[in-house]
Amino acid sequence: MVSPTEHLSQGRKQAQKPPLVVIVGPTGVGKTAVAVQLAEALNGEIVSADSRQLYRGMDIGTAKPTPEELARARHHLVDVLDPDQTMTLAEYQRMAYAAIEEIHRRGNVPFLVGGTGLYVKAVVEGFTIPRVPPDPALRARLARRAEREGAHVLHAELAAVDPEAARKIDPRNVRRVIRALEVYAKTGRPISALQGRRPPPYRVLQIGLTQERAALYRRCDERIRRMIAAGLVEEVRRLLAQGYTPETCEAMTSLGYPEAVAYLRGEIPSLDELARAMGRSTRRFIRHQYGWFRLNDPRIIWFDVDQTDVAAIHGTVSAWLAGRPVEAALREAGASSAQLVCRE
Repeated sequence: MVSPTEHLSQGRKQAQKPPLVVIVGPTGVGKTAVAVQLAEALNGEIVSADSRQLYRGMDIGTAKPTPEELARARHHLVDVLDPDQTMTLAEYQRMAYAAIEEIHRRGNVPFLVGGTGLYVKAVVEGFTIPRVPPDPALRARLARRAEREGAHVLHAELAAVDPEAARKIDPRNVRRVIRALEVYAKTGRPISALQGRRPPPYRVLQIGLTQERAALYRRCDERIRRMIAAGLVEEVRRLLAQGYTPETCEAMTSLGYPEAVAYLRGEIPSLDELARAMGRSTRRFIRHQYGWFRLNDPRIIWFDVDQTDVAAIHGTVSAWLAGRPVEAALREAGASSAQLVCRE
């Protein structure tokens, strides 16, 4: 049993750790706009946790921060790769930690912002990741086998050498199955035996933004129409002309890009049907994101964007940065029960 003195000492040690504010939530809910306002007000810088905003030339379809937003708050890990390049989870984690350390050295507050659940968890939970560089030739062979024989065949092979990893990886997630097989082929050890967790030395506050599902879907449909009007098809046409295709570049499998490619190839007959196809993919993606970021996760303070404004979130983050415990920060910010989601 922890004594009051020990509890106080632990609290002081926690308060001495440098802060990391995390903002998560589904695509289209407004994470970037909120993060920019908070970073601007709280001397912050933003570290992107979006696996698609890494890529140069893919601006409209990935809903990258606008030039105005980039000018208002410094961003990290945006536009760092060409579309035919890849980044392993270990590489992303290393770059994110380096950016966070750089922000702390400047005396600023790092905001880790994005909807790529694996990226967020790798940073916040401190995944220990096998540092096995990708083998493009091996990956291509395995991908061809998945297309020819079916993804279940590769998953069965994984189950034979690493049953624990196979239990955790959806057989339909071919990229993760291939990565697990690649690690085993290169090291002779199961990826599950090489993975672990070493939490980073940060004091972490996780904020989640959410919205009633039907309203969120409508919001995303409106955003899709804006993307098309802003020139998404022309953006994809340029990428294709540069030799980037969904068949050869993982980046081009990002939400909306395969549909735009299909439109340009005549497989989708109209822009209206393109918007509908993108809407269907977006809905599937949102359901997947809520699998990563669960509304009942006690580590995340969820705010309903229809019930609150940035002032309540700002007040919560500001009080927490000043050293208040999370619940005290919420009370100090005046966050009401209507604004919070699944918060007891």
